[in-house]
Amino acid sequence: MMELTVNGHKTYCYTGGKPLAAAQPTVVFIHGVLNDHSVWILQSRYLAHHGWNVLAVDLPGHCRSAGEAPSSVEEAADFIAALLDAAGVPHAALVGHSWGALIALEAAARLKDRVSHLALVGIAFPMKVSPALLDASLNEPMKALTMINVFSRSTLAPPPSALGAGTWVYGLGMALGRRVLASNPDINVFHRGFKACDSYANGETAIQAITCPVLFVLGVQDQMTPPKAAQGLITTARNAGKSVQVASLPVGHHQMTEAPDGTLFALRDFLKSH
Repeated sequence: MMELTVNGHKTYCYTGGKPLAAAQPTVVFIHGVLNDHSVWILQSRYLAHHGWNVLAVDLPGHCRSAGEAPSSVEEAADFIAALLDAAGVPHAALVGHSWGALIALEAAARLKDRVSHLALVGIAFPMKVSPALLDASLNEPMKALTMINVFSRSTLAPPPSALGAGTWVYGLGMALGRRVLASNPDINVFHRGFKACDSYANGETAIQAITCPVLFVLGVQDQMTPPKAAQGLITTARNAGKSVQVASLPVGHHQMTEAPDGTLFALRDFLKSH
């Protein structure tokens, strides 16, 4: 692990058990709403032991990172730029899931050639959140947490799982969500994150502004961000002449734990191919 000072606040990054090496390329993993660095456990650890520096971050105001929790995708994208500066990393690949995918997209558009690869896992644009779910995240967060874990899952115990065969991924998601929510007593990071997703309007412009290849990792059974909700971004990227790859996995919204190997291999091959 690594603790950096970003924008004057302590920021936690999981490094996959390896120190940063100046000669190696770097990949930054960005989690989604009510998640933390741990959702990338298999993918981050593998890459850290196969030639990459890894920074799997806890976003500000989440779990082990201090600072104000981001209230917009743009604010979070500025944080990613500041994170790279604090780590002394001139170039990095960005990998984001769900809200983190929107953050990675916006950061890549702003950072241009500082971003070598962009991987968008479980992305949709626009990423609208239903009014009922937005309200529940604010007023009945445990009810909303149950709702999103039901919607997000296509299986209860995928073989093999990121944390060992038979891992109960629904229970894992519930426990992680409760922990992340409780980690910030001042701000409801659940509602704030959902509002940020719902409000983000710059996706089409951002995908045209990136200068690196882009990979979409989509879950065929994803009810939170259905694959068809990414097609606009994919078409816009292709029409703008970007290098685009799409990996479709037979799972729901938590690709990293429901198809840990498939997600890893898609990322590994994409990062290797450019």
